[in-house]
Amino acid sequence: MKPEDLMPEISFKASRSSGPGGQNVNKVNTKIELRFDVESSKIPTTEEKEIIKEKLANRMNQEGILTVTVQRSRSQLKNKKLAIEKFIVLISDALTPEKPRTATRVPAGTKKKRLADKQKQAEKKKLRKPPELG
Repeated sequence: MKPEDLMPEISFKASRSSGPGGQNVNKVNTKIELRFDVESSKIPTTEEKEIIKEKLANRMNQEGILTVTVQRSRSQLKNKKLAIEKFIVLISDALTPEKPRTATRVPAGTKKKRLADKQKQAEKKKLRKPPELG
C-alpha cells in the first residue's frame, strides 16, 4: 500500500490560524486540519492499521482518527499541500519496518581508553585527599 492511495479517504477542515498574517489571520481560514479515519479505511490491511495505530497513537483521538494540523503559511492551499506531505511522511515512516540491530563487540582500544580514564579519575580523587600521617 502506498500512502498516496489513501488520498480519497482524507478529509480537510479549515479554521482560523494563529500563525503569521497580521489582520489576514482574523479574516481568513488558513489553518488546515487533515483527518484520516484509520479504522473505517478500506485500503490498508488489518496488520497495517494496527501498525499505524500503534506508531501514531499520539496523533490519534479516541475515535481512531489520525489528525495532522498545519498553519505555517498564510495560504490555505500551501498549508493543504504541507499537510498532505506531512501525512504521507508519517504513514510511510510508520509502515517502514525497523531494521534489527546487529550486536557488535566493544573494540579493544575503547576498553583501554575507558580503563585509562577511570585510572586517571581515581588518581585525581586520590590526590585531593589529605595526606595520611603514620
